[in-house]
Amino acid sequence: MSPAATARRPARSKAATRPARTTRRRVLRVDHNKRWRPASRRGGTCGYTLDRKTCTRRGAHYCEPRADRVVRFFAELLVHPAGAFANTRFELASWQEHEIIRPLFGEVIWSEQWGRYVRRYTRATIVMARKNGKSALLSGIALYMLVGDGEESAEVYCAAANTRQAGKVFEPAVKMVRKSPVLAKRLKHIKNIRRLVDEKTSSHYEAIPSDADNELGHSPHCFILDEVLSQPDDKLWKAMVTGAGARTQPLMLAITTETTAHASFGADLIDEADRVMEVPSRTPHHFAYVRKMPRDVEELERLWRLFPARPELPVSIDPWDEGNWAWANPALGSFLSIQALREDALEARTDRSKENGFRQFRLNQRVSQVTRWISMDLWNARVGEVAPTPDWIRGRLKGERCWGGLDLSSKLDLTSLSWVFPDGSVLWRFWLPESVIPQLDEHTNGRISEWVDQGWITATDGDTIDYDRIYDDVEADHKDFRIVDITYDKWSGEPVRQEIVKRTRLKMVESDTTFLRMTGPMTEFMRRLKAAELQHFGNPVATWMADNIEKKSPRDDPDRLRPVKPDRDKTGIRIDGIPAVLFALDGAMRGMPAPSIYESQGMSL
Repeated sequence: MSPAATARRPARSKAATRPARTTRRRVLRVDHNKRWRPASRRGGTCGYTLDRKTCTRRGAHYCEPRADRVVRFFAELLVHPAGAFANTRFELASWQEHEIIRPLFGEVIWSEQWGRYVRRYTRATIVMARKNGKSALLSGIALYMLVGDGEESAEVYCAAANTRQAGKVFEPAVKMVRKSPVLAKRLKHIKNIRRLVDEKTSSHYEAIPSDADNELGHSPHCFILDEVLSQPDDKLWKAMVTGAGARTQPLMLAITTETTAHASFGADLIDEADRVMEVPSRTPHHFAYVRKMPRDVEELERLWRLFPARPELPVSIDPWDEGNWAWANPALGSFLSIQALREDALEARTDRSKENGFRQFRLNQRVSQVTRWISMDLWNARVGEVAPTPDWIRGRLKGERCWGGLDLSSKLDLTSLSWVFPDGSVLWRFWLPESVIPQLDEHTNGRISEWVDQGWITATDGDTIDYDRIYDDVEADHKDFRIVDITYDKWSGEPVRQEIVKRTRLKMVESDTTFLRMTGPMTEFMRRLKAAELQHFGNPVATWMADNIEKKSPRDDPDRLRPVKPDRDKTGIRIDGIPAVLFALDGAMRGMPAPSIYESQGMSL
């Protein structure tokens, strides 16, 4: 895509046309008590004290003295190991302190198991562009977890694609220890095995290779995985996460720049962090700090919804506008030189082979044609009334006109039918062979079985879809609603079309999921979602699918769209309900059929 094409993309909202700022205020003001947290009142008064400051809160809360302790650990015991601030006190930058360290270490919950308050976050994902001081920050976190967290026999590990890469996190920590009189006395460096040992607590910090088969015996108090994008799979991560079960308040921290591989462990981890940033209640124990330059207008608008009035937010999707660089590069203007970015940008603009590298490593963009499509904060805002059962929705819409969309699966998988009504209401039916339920339960924590029991999914007997049940349900809906037509996926759809027409005489329109057929409905769907012209009544199956769906656009024409269907066997992900809505919208966009001459002039000729 040429720079001009990106910069000239037509604006679609206020966020996309927000005027450029002449000055950029970088003062960060954070009220940590307003951060979302579980509504739990369990536990007595916190009582944690540091330098005569005592936390008097209770339940899930932000404990300021605990956060102060970590901030002071950096400032009083550590020095910057390299760069412009080398050998100076490690006073955290405002964004490091208030957006990472304080929430990560200050948020606590009551543990019934341990009978005390513990850190709320046991998982953390940090995603930002390169050269923003992550190695030094991670080294400081590792040293704190080693000697400052009060854990006996703490095991702290760092890993990357190979031992050499892991050393880039480990070596700054060694330098910090050497330059700190307190830590130099307390810690012993065993050079040949890259290990720091604290004999006082029988704890150690070690750099390890990413060979999961050899790393199953650990019990990590803290594990740091650097540059997740270089990991071939999730074996090492899982080995460490499962090994931390005996720890009181473990911390599994992954940090990375965006990946180019759409179907990878790195992409999955980054996408999950994106989702948690949108909806923190999704995984309350997961801390997410994600800073990426938006690739399209939808991503830009999402940032403005999630982070209103933040001065460093991008103002457009132009990758060459310097005013857009600060979001992906929080250290810009302090220990990251803007001149370095300018030089890289100049080379990337004049040499297209370098553009992808600039976008990925400097702007933290995923250099891929595939990206997540629906922002869950926007989807959740379009629930309307929450339906207690599918029949509740059906009864409310009885007698109304609608358009249908049918996404057919193989006989061994999930099939979806969607009805779209003129008022924006959307109704779904889902069918699934009962033999597939256990497999999908493994990927959804048993939710598929719950949805079957609650009536959101119809399970048919046997190992294959019972199409007679689908035909019966379509007939029932034909009696309840005034159906204009049904648009269906032509893949293996002809026998189904014939039987539905035979039973109902409904008009069936063939379609597919190509760029040609999907661009219009996908554009209309997003327009309706943004304009609050759609309500889904909180259908849990459709919400799961909306969270999963991804879109694909050609690099040379970002306005062309189509949904991406995942590898069903490997991921357990399903999206069938969303293409079904798109087919139905295709019909709604075609509108009503032309009236018959008999309707307009009567029977006499």
